[in-house]
Amino acid sequence: MIDFTNFNSLIEIVEYFNSEDICKQAIAEQRWADGVIVCPYCGHTHCYECKDGRYTCKHCNKRFSVLVGTIFENTKLPLIKWFMAMYLISSHKKGISSYDLARDIHVTQKTAWFLLQKVRSLYGQNDSTALDGEVEMDEMYLGGREQNKHQNKRTEGTQGRSTKTKTPIFGMVQRDGSLVAMKVEDTKGTTLMPIVSQFVEEGTTVYTDELSSYSKLVDNGYVHFFVCHNQREFVKANGIHTNSIEGFWAHFKRVVFSTYHMVSKDYLQRYIDEQVYRWNTREDKPSVRFEDMFVKGVKHFDYADVLSMSSVIDINAWKAKRNSYYWERVMRRGA
Repeated sequence: MIDFTNFNSLIEIVEYFNSEDICKQAIAEQRWADGVIVCPYCGHTHCYECKDGRYTCKHCNKRFSVLVGTIFENTKLPLIKWFMAMYLISSHKKGISSYDLARDIHVTQKTAWFLLQKVRSLYGQNDSTALDGEVEMDEMYLGGREQNKHQNKRTEGTQGRSTKTKTPIFGMVQRDGSLVAMKVEDTKGTTLMPIVSQFVEEGTTVYTDELSSYSKLVDNGYVHFFVCHNQREFVKANGIHTNSIEGFWAHFKRVVFSTYHMVSKDYLQRYIDEQVYRWNTREDKPSVRFEDMFVKGVKHFDYADVLSMSSVIDINAWKAKRNSYYWERVMRRGA
């Protein structure tokens, strides 16, 4: 098995994976760690290796390579370029644009963009994440920089929390713990409370700003403290602040404005997932992140994940699940 702790620089990646055969061998060792080859079509284990390096299943009689069913399936790129891209994407603190990636691994910008989208599909957040202890919540609005537009192209009434030209994002971070963030339709209490109920354990101490959408937190079983940002109040006694989640927003904005310059609303959730992953693994070494990406890449991969423009997950199914968390909690309190 590969010792991923050796991969702490791009040079080490290139030196180890110096041939296509070694790359495929590494994928096979990770995919079938117990040595039992599993057919990606029928799931049976009666498979044998052919002279050309491919495999044949005795049950369904289909031939397949080690790449079938992984993120690398049907790729025309050398696998070393995939591994280099995965390392660069996972190790750069502020991400990497498709233009920079295209120059680094010597591919076209379109190829680099599609490769980035496939890798970003591995960053999807776990919707069963549970936050407890002390949790900070806040919302931010991306886009709508009217001062950068020509006078006749500016939109009136976009100040503050207007969503005419801006996209709202909601985030929650457990102090000394994990962070969760997502694109939302608006920042009304009816939208945010079901999300809070899904991800934050009841009885948790919650810190927010003065937004009225958080007024029902106490009624929903949380201990609520807030700061009034519109009165220039940022930190109260006993650690009452939202500086942790504000720090993530500051980093996220720098990533968008300095690395990507512009992000489509359709793909925004993917960029959020990517930065949430970096935040939650900020203490990990580059080798740990690369191993995580490698392991996720060789597991079952659905091509539809790349074509989905709204998010890695089914948005409608996620909303239904989110609301079920909320109403189950309401019924328990009523009982």
